[in-house]
Amino acid sequence: MECFRSRKRQGGLSLIGLLIIGALLAFVLLVGFRAVPAFTEYLAVQRIVRSVADQGDHGATMTELRRSFDSQAVVDDISSIRGADLDIYKQGGTVVVEAYYERRVPIAGNVFLLFEFHATSAR
Repeated sequence: MECFRSRKRQGGLSLIGLLIIGALLAFVLLVGFRAVPAFTEYLAVQRIVRSVADQGDHGATMTELRRSFDSQAVVDDISSIRGADLDIYKQGGTVVVEAYYERRVPIAGNVFLLFEFHATSAR
C-alpha cells in the first residue's frame, strides 16, 4: 500500500487545455495574417509620400505631385488612398506631404479591425 501513497500526481496539459491554446493561437495567427497587408501598404504609402515631397522640393506643382503619387500607387498596388486625398503644403521652405487614411480589415463575418494611418514626409 505504501507504493501508492508515494506516487506523485502527474501534471500536464489536458486535451481541452490543448484545444483552447490551439484555438487562441489560430485566432492570433488569423489576425496577424490579415493585418500584415495593411501595414505593408502603409510602409509603401510612407515611402511614396517622401518621394513625392522630394519632387515638390525640386519645383513640381501640386497637380504633378498628386499625379506622381497616383502613378506610384498603381505600381505598388495601393488602393486605400489616392493623390487627391493628400495634404500638401510648405513648411519652412520645404514641401510637406501628409496622408491620413483608414483601412478596415475583415476578420470574420461582420467583425473588422480598423487601422488609422498617418503618413508624412515631415522629419
